[in-house]
Amino acid sequence: MSASEENTSTYYLVDGSIYIFQSHFSPYVECFDVEGNDLSAVYGFTQFLLQFLRRVKPELIAVALDESLFSGFRHDLCPNYKSNRELPDENLAMQLTACREICSIFGMASYASEKYEADDIIGTLSSRMSELTPGDSALCIVTRDKDLSQLLKTERDHLWDYSGNRKRYRADIETEFGVRPEQFADYLGLVGDAVDCITGVPGVGPVKAKELLRNFSSLDGIYENLDAVPHLALRGASELAKKLQLHQTEAKLSRELATIICNANDRHEGFASAVPSSLELGDLDFSSFEQFLGKYRFNEDDSNHLLSIADRFTHS
Repeated sequence: MSASEENTSTYYLVDGSIYIFQSHFSPYVECFDVEGNDLSAVYGFTQFLLQFLRRVKPELIAVALDESLFSGFRHDLCPNYKSNRELPDENLAMQLTACREICSIFGMASYASEKYEADDIIGTLSSRMSELTPGDSALCIVTRDKDLSQLLKTERDHLWDYSGNRKRYRADIETEFGVRPEQFADYLGLVGDAVDCITGVPGVGPVKAKELLRNFSSLDGIYENLDAVPHLALRGASELAKKLQLHQTEAKLSRELATIICNANDRHEGFASAVPSSLELGDLDFSSFEQFLGKYRFNEDDSNHLLSIADRFTHS
């Protein structure tokens, strides 16, 4: 299959915030405006998008961005959720706005929400595209976030860590974590996720979680068969059953926090009504790109560098 044939049947959903913050915190990406204000996040993100578009030449693509820190519905469920994060300062907030602008200039659909996280946007878009595109279409989620593996439904669907040049399919997830993608939220309900302040069940790590899910398939299955847990071939199985009983509420809350929404039905959210044509890549507006670089006062060297990449893309 040629690259062009592959692209016509693949839709790309980009976890934009991953690449924005990767650039913001990277010691290898450095950019300042003419007055010395940091532009590293938008500079690195712009380079990433240009390189990705030039390499992949996607026909269907959308970028999901996070704007729900401390305002999303998960914080209503658990105030401690992602409490280890900090709100962007004024400079970073400005750069996040610029990143949304650059998506539009590059002809790419982008979505953000104060209620839903980028993961939920990707989940709902993937569900809608699966329903509305031909059966041979494939999903590619451009991300480094393992949590999105729960969205891989077919053997062609995959996660692509673009910076690390690593693709992970369903079989790769099962090999790496010992659970099927559709079990991933249940898995996180057991082991938790310190990155997002999800507690899970204290004392349950990957080995025990994998064995529990291998035997009982899901978190609900575990609790429906809790009396069978002490008989598993696991060290400390009796104590494990007690821990599961004691922390049942935490386990189910952790699973709920880790579960990606795939059916957001909110008329105020553009992504909830997206159709395949919403994701069609448009033309890069070179004139608007030049104005964008002037608006954010990029220095001459960085402006020329980005314009040269854009020029190569438009003529490739």
